[in-house]
Amino acid sequence: MSDSVSNLAELLQSLRPALNAGVCVFASVSPDTDTRSLEPIATFREAEGLTLIVEEERALKAGLPVLFRAAWITLTVHSDLQAVGLTAAVATALAQADISCNVVAAAFHDHLFVPVESGDEALAVLLRLQRRSSASTEPPVG
Repeated sequence: MSDSVSNLAELLQSLRPALNAGVCVFASVSPDTDTRSLEPIATFREAEGLTLIVEEERALKAGLPVLFRAAWITLTVHSDLQAVGLTAAVATALAQADISCNVVAAAFHDHLFVPVESGDEALAVLLRLQRRSSASTEPPVG
């Protein structure tokens, strides 16, 4: 595994966003629900219940109430959990394109969940952000 990156300029230049296949959904269940068969992508325990991010097919099969349908984009750069500014830069770029974004930071990568109908556009926005960041640090030619 590569070393984690904490420098914001380097993170933005190395985003390498990847749109994962399929549709994910956010759902909420009772904290005592057995979720093993759902194979959640992520979970988060809140006072109101256990939030799940699950493949849509599994959620529908289990009869879960769908709160949000999402496309899942992984920023494949190995981002340091203590890096400053990456979430803000990505969220700002997507907000300027009028795309909502739910971010989940994991040990190696950041994961973005955007409205399913905005997945391709969000990917394009992130690729432009990466290109602009790379172009702004290239030395002048000539």
